[in-house]
Amino acid sequence: MLTKSFFLLPILFWATASGTSPVSASTLSRRTKPAHSHLTKCLTAGGVTFRVFTDQDWSEYATTFNARLEYIPAAIALPTAPEQVSSAVLCAAKNGFPVQPKSGGHSYASYSTGGVNGILMIDLENLNTISVDNATGIAQVGGGVRLGNLALGIWDEGHRALAHGTCPAVGTGGHFTHGGYGYSSRTFGLALDQIVALDVVIANGSYIHTNNESYPEIYYALRGAADSFGIVTTFHLQTSPAPPTVINFSWSFPDALSTPSVATDIFLAIQSVSLNSSVINRNIGYGVTISNNATSYTLHGTYFGTIQDFNSTISPAFLNAIPYPPGSDSTIEETDWITSLTLLGGAPTLEIPLHGYKERDNFYAKSVTTAQPFTRSALEAFFTFAYTKGKGQQAPVGWFSIINLYGGPDSQIGKIGGDSEEISAYAGFDDLWVVQNYGSVSLNETFPEAGIQFLDGLNDAMTNNMMGEYAAYLNYIDPEYTREEAFELYYGEPLFSRLKELKKELDPKNLFRNPQSIPV
Repeated sequence: MLTKSFFLLPILFWATASGTSPVSASTLSRRTKPAHSHLTKCLTAGGVTFRVFTDQDWSEYATTFNARLEYIPAAIALPTAPEQVSSAVLCAAKNGFPVQPKSGGHSYASYSTGGVNGILMIDLENLNTISVDNATGIAQVGGGVRLGNLALGIWDEGHRALAHGTCPAVGTGGHFTHGGYGYSSRTFGLALDQIVALDVVIANGSYIHTNNESYPEIYYALRGAADSFGIVTTFHLQTSPAPPTVINFSWSFPDALSTPSVATDIFLAIQSVSLNSSVINRNIGYGVTISNNATSYTLHGTYFGTIQDFNSTISPAFLNAIPYPPGSDSTIEETDWITSLTLLGGAPTLEIPLHGYKERDNFYAKSVTTAQPFTRSALEAFFTFAYTKGKGQQAPVGWFSIINLYGGPDSQIGKIGGDSEEISAYAGFDDLWVVQNYGSVSLNETFPEAGIQFLDGLNDAMTNNMMGEYAAYLNYIDPEYTREEAFELYYGEPLFSRLKELKKELDPKNLFRNPQSIPV
């Protein structure tokens, strides 16, 4: 049972959403007209602004970031206050609609639009305030804030910093509650580690404040599986002083493109340095990217310190270990915190419009996580598959792979705020490496089945030759997995069993659901 009682609003019966693939607006209208009418009347009575598919600006809210996976919600609620989120949740429950929140909309599987047709999507873009308590360094951040605006907001209020991903348009909601890695995570922990409290609307419509002492079971479930348990309206995040100087570095290795064996040698050299505690500490974060269909191979990241320190310790450690010289396009640049984030984001500014963000991609992605160092056999199999099946024009889709260092010497992931494994439902704190394999085509193309097979093959080439267990990363969610595969790879036992018991208690009618959410 929950360790603290809370005010319970009526829980009403609801039904399953219709459809698992995109349908036309006219078809959706015929299927859902009676329930749709009751839902919108309820939203209107509750003072909740909303959109339906007949509204002229419908596409501004309903369009998915991933053009490969488009779904049509029954309605899109646009709350401006937590009380309206509660009203919308109760309207969905009363009228038979599943619910999913949208923070930034960058879900790889379009689960922020439901992952099926006919849900009530609750768009949090109007919950976008940012404030910092200068005494504690704790920031209060609305559930609709995007990462670029978050970084700028806490910087402007005292030169504070948070660890998070590099894409400025990603929403705080899904990113923070399902892990959230950035190069500075080895210093400050994952985005999830920095959560100290959450204001959330749960399935019965109650609006509560939760942390380790207040509703700890809800706090536990939200930090790792929030899409199955509630809608976070405000994050309370422990910020840190921004580092005074940041080194952004990138070394290219053109020799790695010659053969899979050379590519493997270079990565094994990088890995040997990565495990060396006399060189590597929490101040450095980096990854290896194979991009442009295996025609580019780079080691890149950030270091908190001066360029003199970097050039005297970090640079020689890597370059002396790697048996091939870096290319002429390699760069080392000393900058400040905000400039570093801007460079990593790849756009002129971190600022993202509060409404009207239009960037999209047509893609499929997979991931591999491992707590063990990569073996030569796993790397050679991976690079052999990449070079023989996906190099240059022969690749069925444009693709890249990123292998990021999570763990290693002095990594603070999972160590912020106590034993994170005991207070959160996230399974990846012990990871050493996390791999993302990502393929895309132009927006006007149909993503080919051969592209999915190729990315599956990249993953399999690595995992079939690994020693020990492997898993997958929640924020690179793969909609091609069955529920059973997803639960095993993202959570595993006994974490999944604990979440399933909490789901029965907190959301017994399965209101918050998508194709890979925790079942009742």
